[in-house]
Amino acid sequence: MGDRVGIRLLGPVELRTASGGFAALPGAQRRAVLAVLALRLGRVVPVERFFELLWGEEPPARARAALQGHVAALRKILVGTPFDLGTRAPGYLLTGPAEQVDALRFEALAARAGEHAERAGPGADAEAIGLLERALGLWTGAALADLPDTELRRALAGRLEEARTKGLIGWARLRLRQGSGAAAVPALELRVRADRLREDVVALLVRCLHQAGRPADALAAYHHARQLLDRELGMVPGAELRAALSEVLAGAPAAGPGPGGPPAAPGGPAAGPAPGSGAGPAEPSPPRQLPRRPAGFVGREAESRWLDSECGAGRTGDGLAVVAGPAGAGKSATVVRWAHRAAGGFPDGQLFADLRGFDPAGPADPAEVLGRFLLALGVPESAVPEGRAGRTALFRARTAERRLLVLLDNAHSAEQVTDLLPAGADCATVVTSRSALEGLVVAEGAAVLRLTALPGVDARRLLERSLGPERVHAEAAAAEHLAGLCDHLPLALRIAASRLAARPGWTISGLVAELADERTRLSALETDGEVGIRSTLLLTRRRLSPPAADLLTLLAVHPGREVDAPAAAALLGTGLDAARAALGELAAHHLLGESAPGRCGRPGLVRAFGAELLAEQPAGTGRLALGRLLDHYGTAVRHCGEHLEPGQDGHDGAHPPAVLPAVSDTRGALDWFRAEGPTVRALVGRAAGADPARAWRLALGSSALYGGSGRPGDWLDCLEAGARAAERCEDRVATALLRGATAHALIALERPEEADAAARRAVAATTPADGPAHVRALAARSLGAALLGDHAAATRSAAAAVALAEESGSGPLTAHALGHAASAALLAGDHQGALRRARAARDQLPGHPATTVHARSMLTEARALQALGQAEASELAWARLLVTCEQAGFAHLRAVSAQSYAAFLRALGREAEAVGHLRSAVGLFRPHGHQAVSSPGRAPAAVERSRRGGSSGAAGAA
Repeated sequence: MGDRVGIRLLGPVELRTASGGFAALPGAQRRAVLAVLALRLGRVVPVERFFELLWGEEPPARARAALQGHVAALRKILVGTPFDLGTRAPGYLLTGPAEQVDALRFEALAARAGEHAERAGPGADAEAIGLLERALGLWTGAALADLPDTELRRALAGRLEEARTKGLIGWARLRLRQGSGAAAVPALELRVRADRLREDVVALLVRCLHQAGRPADALAAYHHARQLLDRELGMVPGAELRAALSEVLAGAPAAGPGPGGPPAAPGGPAAGPAPGSGAGPAEPSPPRQLPRRPAGFVGREAESRWLDSECGAGRTGDGLAVVAGPAGAGKSATVVRWAHRAAGGFPDGQLFADLRGFDPAGPADPAEVLGRFLLALGVPESAVPEGRAGRTALFRARTAERRLLVLLDNAHSAEQVTDLLPAGADCATVVTSRSALEGLVVAEGAAVLRLTALPGVDARRLLERSLGPERVHAEAAAAEHLAGLCDHLPLALRIAASRLAARPGWTISGLVAELADERTRLSALETDGEVGIRSTLLLTRRRLSPPAADLLTLLAVHPGREVDAPAAAALLGTGLDAARAALGELAAHHLLGESAPGRCGRPGLVRAFGAELLAEQPAGTGRLALGRLLDHYGTAVRHCGEHLEPGQDGHDGAHPPAVLPAVSDTRGALDWFRAEGPTVRALVGRAAGADPARAWRLALGSSALYGGSGRPGDWLDCLEAGARAAERCEDRVATALLRGATAHALIALERPEEADAAARRAVAATTPADGPAHVRALAARSLGAALLGDHAAATRSAAAAVALAEESGSGPLTAHALGHAASAALLAGDHQGALRRARAARDQLPGHPATTVHARSMLTEARALQALGQAEASELAWARLLVTCEQAGFAHLRAVSAQSYAAFLRALGREAEAVGHLRSAVGLFRPHGHQAVSSPGRAPAAVERSRRGGSSGAAGAA
């Protein structure tokens, strides 16, 4: 076919038929679809790319249907041509010969011309000139001239026009070097009229006019450009244009670059001035290296404003920013999109480098990047220093007086970036990395923007861009769930959306069901190419140290959404410092999110990735790690539980040494357990079948903490799983201890019948010879019977528990039995007996004023004094109790106390004070799953029940 092409883009978009004519392509949108397919010939074009080209930022509701119609029509038109249009997730694919697309043929010819020009010689120059003339001859007008005027169309056309200009420049320089610059004058004049401020083209025109023997016209072209630059930009001519003027004024014959400095190939670095000009090295046109504007972009407006503030032309910051975030968060897209918006504020150009920080082949060499930057800034290749130090110095010198925007994408470390920072005060640099690059913050004062997951509204918009608003609205809840399973990461959302877009018959909820299984989630979020969640996470893992990589794998056995340093130490089998370092490294690479110093959360996709890594390890790796974790938490709950219930029973056996939580009092213990309670409960459930002995010990050890933290529903779930594990072990005493604790959880949930039944089973399963297990079973039975009104049984059980405890000589066990006896006496109406036993319970623990036994005995004492009519002493007891609960962190017990104190105040006629305490009780009850008070309006009735010794009051005494 020669230079005849099938698809023309370098002018109006046209399609040549087999007969040599042109096919009808009605409608600008249909031509646009063909154009973008042809520009990406042999590569899949995502659906979102078409939307952006056809409609810009806001595609219509029927965008997908319209696109499908255009594709169907194009398939018919392409019949009989060498091109084939097919569907390929996540969009469409056009295949065919590249030489029959004029834009691609232009690129190929220009590239061949560049190869010839580099060889430098008359024959090579002539070949290059011929190739470039053939390439430039393909143009029939402005590129993509008849397509919809969208931002993407302008960007695509701009890239093509820039390639055309570079081809023209290369051709004119070759003509100039051959001494035939006069032949280039008409084309250069046309180009200058189209872009009057393109200094490199004007400089070539001046030289070619001078070589053609037209010095007056050359001077006129220079002065016309100078006036335009001054009037429109407030700038003086640059070095290359001034050098061209010097040649004309010197009267020397104009010539192109000599053999040592070949003209730039289209798209490559510009050559220096002609030898002998005396003008020094000439500067090329400003580099424009930004990648294409990302397609289908949504959100990140606040982040763009932050970048404006730190690095924009009118910035208030220092011009150096690090955008850090997890793989797939859209760091590069966010920065490139912002850079296109901000480029106008940097007239000396934009430099871009992919530093390949997580590439399997290793990160980019800063010396190589510096070399490319220097060439782009006009330094002849022969003048680029060999070593990194020399290149750094020259780069700083070349950028000292410029206004450049530098984008350094995907950096691995601060050391990789430091020498790539420009020196000019008006330059700005934005670095993206999966690491926070703290060294760059410390040494260079960089500002850091941590890019997190997309907000829900933007995640929904992203799905709508791919699937259409109607499809998303029809399954709004499923779409929200889908975004959550993708961790609201743009990459994961795009992959999920592309799967749905390619399968119109699928429902969103169907994909949600597939993604809900962590074992298959990452497989469902892979693509046919290299882009996918698993692949990006694998690249990150390769950059981790061995301890951090091991921890990432072993965290798969940790069921919590957060992990702290002591738990990490247990998994690794190391000390605390090593565990903190590994956690910090994972957080620095955004595989974990640091929620507090030494505590990190795990996104769902990272958890799924860890599970895949663990599955590749030997079978015993997971069991060993789980055992270590159970031992750690078993020791930790006992350590923390001692602050709430000293002298816990030793039936759970010895635990190996562990890194303990940094807890020194009751409040600290409860704060730790509020964070770790879900993990403890999940571990008990997971180990109940695989490691039942450790499971029931962990459940029993955490009981004191559950009793103090006030989450009875969670407490009951944990105890029931522990009891099943103890039954598997056929451990009668352990089962009885867990059933006795279960009775207390049921009392807190106001289920007295079930509580009494559990306590009865615990008593029946033990004998006095079982010591603490029998005492605790009797104590639980005393309270359960009292709540059901069986005061005789309650009294008998309480007396037996106290007697056995006193006989054992254990102060904490005796305090436990006396506290329950006091509660049973109060419910039976024996107020003096309740007062006496409550005070005796407190006396057993003189050095522990903030235990649960102490606080609950104080509650019984306050109620008993109130019932005995000792108002002043009762009020003092209430006040002391509320202070104790607040200081210790007993939120649930404090709520019960505030509710009961309100009843006391109301009985005294102090309604205003009573209402204040009732409101406090409501605020404390609600987060802890207690239903005694649901609103201030219902509170007085609940208070009356507690004042009469009803179940709410008993729950507090349990």
